[in-house]
Amino acid sequence: MAKYLITGGTALHGSVKIFGAKNSSFKLMLAALLADQPSTISNLCFIRDVVVVKQLIESLGGQADVGENKTVTVSGKCLHSSEVATEFGQKTRASSMLLPILLHRFKKAKVPLPGGDAIGSRPLERHLEGLKALGVEIRGENGFLQAWAPRGLRGSEYTFKKNTHTGTETLILAAVLAEGPTVLNNAAEEPEINDLINFLNKMGADIGRTGYRQITIKGVGSLRGTSFELMPDRNEAVTFATAALATGGDILVETAREDHLRAFLDKVNQASGGYEVTGEGIRFFSKGPLKATSVETWHHPGFMTDWQALWVTLMTQSTGESVVHERVFENRFGYVPSLQNMGAKIELFNPEVKNPEIFYEFNSSEVVENPFHAARIYGPTKLQGSQLAVNDIRAGATLTLAALVAQGQSTLENVELIERGYENLDGRLELLGAKIHKTN
Repeated sequence: MAKYLITGGTALHGSVKIFGAKNSSFKLMLAALLADQPSTISNLCFIRDVVVVKQLIESLGGQADVGENKTVTVSGKCLHSSEVATEFGQKTRASSMLLPILLHRFKKAKVPLPGGDAIGSRPLERHLEGLKALGVEIRGENGFLQAWAPRGLRGSEYTFKKNTHTGTETLILAAVLAEGPTVLNNAAEEPEINDLINFLNKMGADIGRTGYRQITIKGVGSLRGTSFELMPDRNEAVTFATAALATGGDILVETAREDHLRAFLDKVNQASGGYEVTGEGIRFFSKGPLKATSVETWHHPGFMTDWQALWVTLMTQSTGESVVHERVFENRFGYVPSLQNMGAKIELFNPEVKNPEIFYEFNSSEVVENPFHAARIYGPTKLQGSQLAVNDIRAGATLTLAALVAQGQSTLENVELIERGYENLDGRLELLGAKIHKTN
């Protein structure tokens, strides 16, 4: 099992290039299976999730060839199976997005229930009810979802009850080759979804945002291969930005886009952190003591849930009391005990909320264990090096950041989870001056 050895206390300086978005990469690889001709996707981040999806595609008979300069070429011409092996359900949550693709190819599909990080449930009913509206029959049993569309998929109008990023993408994939138009209401607005829309349109689809949180898809007869460059990863950008601010450093985050990070940049400004938009990206730098600044996570264009843990760590180095309220997932503070062991002053609690079913994006009525949904942070505190273990991708990046800030040495175990979402994180941090070493 790999681990990081980190000696903290060094301000990070330099520039770092952001790779293609994880939350676009493997989904576009799957979308490419809708065409017989190959599609080439560039600016790929070679993380474990991408490797697993490559293996998944090949297990079904598809083509997924990794090339030079961070590219992958994908084709669905030779797909021969409508069933996804059990092992892939444990390795990636991408398996459920194969349902519409296999239904288009074979009019039936069998996929394992998806895995992913231990950060709370990802309600699948938002995907499945939408697929049923397009004419799909679905049954779940023994850890699998089985689906049939003997007459093909048919366009429809569907309204998501709550925001769903992956659900929106799944319905787009289902509607793109369906008979007739589909209108998705209350559709998610994340930039990664726009990446998928732009990719499919280059393949010959007819998809557009036609109103507030509305997407209209006019089904086409077939799609063709194309080439496409992935958008930069928003989460990587925020990871290196918080590393600059928390360590008192100065980092140019190359290719970072202001329009993708507006909610984060607004909070950096409120916290008295420094940033400058340049022709190369966004430079983040320390301007002096940080001010405690509260956030609520929410879907785009709100403050992204994946940034929450990084912000909590940053607030341990800020002056005053701040509150971070998690509204997207019901159980995403699993990393907090590790920060507390390092000396962070954090209290977990549940704020009073008048209408939880509306206020929270998760299904609050189905939460059984009653986990905490908010953290109160008192800063600044001097963190101390510690023995740490990773339990999900973003928490791993968070504990890495905490170790970089802390006095003394930290050992971070189970870093394979970090590698699901970051390519060469330790190597890139080392180039910025971090004292970090990976060992097996």
